[in-house]
Amino acid sequence: MELENVELLMIRPHLAEIPQHQLPPGYLLRTFNDPDIRQWVRIHELADQFNSVTLDTFYNEFGADMGSLKERSFYLDAPDGATIGTATAWYNPSFEGADYGRVHWVAIVPEAQGKGLSRPLLTAVMNCLQANHERAYLATSSARLAAIRLYLEFGFSPYTNPEFPLEGWRVVKQNFLSAGLAVPPQVESICR
Repeated sequence: MELENVELLMIRPHLAEIPQHQLPPGYLLRTFNDPDIRQWVRIHELADQFNSVTLDTFYNEFGADMGSLKERSFYLDAPDGATIGTATAWYNPSFEGADYGRVHWVAIVPEAQGKGLSRPLLTAVMNCLQANHERAYLATSSARLAAIRLYLEFGFSPYTNPEFPLEGWRVVKQNFLSAGLAVPPQVESICR
């Protein structure tokens, strides 16, 4: 089944009460090192079915402030030492006219998904954002139903503006229904 996929925004107006999740035994969470650039591309190539990700993508997203990656970009290593996930606690000093942290480019390779790793990875990102910002946002897309559920669990809410209208959230609702899944209450309420 192919779900309609449109870009969406989610917002968290405060960074209090971040859910805390621990990694399963044997996994390691660490921050960026220069060799991770190729790992970042590899992880996204494997995990992202909606975007074409290259080295240029990495440099377009992070090249203007590579120094911040050492504190803001997280990598997940499996017990065998393979790097299997990444997420970044990025920033935007002018999102909707204010300084916001940004959950940016979250991915776990397919064979490591469903093992309880996304919540601890997002916990690390959110803790970093909390230390540096008062609020946060993220961009995702309507076919990423598991990601949307995760972000809702972490206190993000559907957000609309002229560039990202309410129609995108109606697509999310329809995608949940098409997949035979319950529509999260936050999505249901914005679609009324």
